[in-house]
Amino acid sequence: MDDPDAAWLTVDLNALAANLAHLKALSGEAEVAPVVKADAYGLGLEAVAGRLWAEGARSFFVARTAEGESLRRFLGEARQACIYVLDGCTSGAGPRLEAAGLTPVLNSLPQIEEWAAHSRGRRRRLGAALHIDTGLNRLGLRIEEARSLAQARDRLGDLDLELVISHLACADDPHSPMNARQAIAFEEAAAVFPGVRRSLANSAGVLLGAAFLHDLVRPGLALYGGGPTGRPDPELRAVATLDAPILQVRSVRPGESIGYGATCIVDSPLRAAVVALGYADGVLRAGSPRGYGWANGAACAFLGRISMDLIALDVTGCEATPGDRVELFGANILLDHAAAAAGTIAYELLTRVGSRVHRRYLGAGA
Repeated sequence: MDDPDAAWLTVDLNALAANLAHLKALSGEAEVAPVVKADAYGLGLEAVAGRLWAEGARSFFVARTAEGESLRRFLGEARQACIYVLDGCTSGAGPRLEAAGLTPVLNSLPQIEEWAAHSRGRRRRLGAALHIDTGLNRLGLRIEEARSLAQARDRLGDLDLELVISHLACADDPHSPMNARQAIAFEEAAAVFPGVRRSLANSAGVLLGAAFLHDLVRPGLALYGGGPTGRPDPELRAVATLDAPILQVRSVRPGESIGYGATCIVDSPLRAAVVALGYADGVLRAGSPRGYGWANGAACAFLGRISMDLIALDVTGCEATPGDRVELFGANILLDHAAAAAGTIAYELLTRVGSRVHRRYLGAGA
């Protein structure tokens, strides 16, 4: 470890590959296209995408045009990856999308017109995906707009429509009736574009069964070790470990307080370890008081408020000394458990890890 005094985010690329293999097994004949937006959920776009490519992934999803450009630069023109941009063709983005060989996921009639006009000007049919909203009411064409578009296919005549997608609102709850409603709506909407590949399932959608798989699935969180239903999945391996060193261990007497606001009043003697990590590093302040760290084989509760640079842990009865590493999430404190303690979801925990935290990679392709 180059800097033992720093907080580290360790990414196990072998675990990433194992999770990809598991998702492929669940997906049948559907292509597995990893979602690597937001710097691969904070784990590092290049290292993650490079290993996923080595494991056979050939299609990827990002959110922003700039993310797609970064991924294309890294993969290079020799690697013929299909990179879909979920934001679509925003105003003026046509030349950038084409230059980087990106495929926009078109979300509205104006976006369709913009990308079609750009394609027409280039005198060649550029690839596109079409997003149809089936109930999430976020991005995407309304179903009636998609039907009207299908009846006037000349509006798509300058484009090579490669994929029709929608996004599930409640896939993390397999008992939600919303899933079946969206599956039916997507079947009906996609049917007006015969011969075009379809994609509906995210990580949780993969677990909903064959009716949700179609031709391509788009897992994100499950690749990175988070349980698709908001709970740990025993079939998925922990990919990311966040840890930091103990700076000081101190004795605290009954009646004394710990941290800002004196919200934690000690009622019996304890030992507190002060760890070099805080909300400036992405640890949610809301994680106190229910959160905990893992120190020398024991779960140690947070004491008082999380501050910008520091967290106090109760290490009473635990052999903890300055320099020892404390895990905030990883193999011992699973991502979903850490997120629940902070009152949030695993997605936010991963994507909030700050730039002050050093990254390192283990496994092939590190």
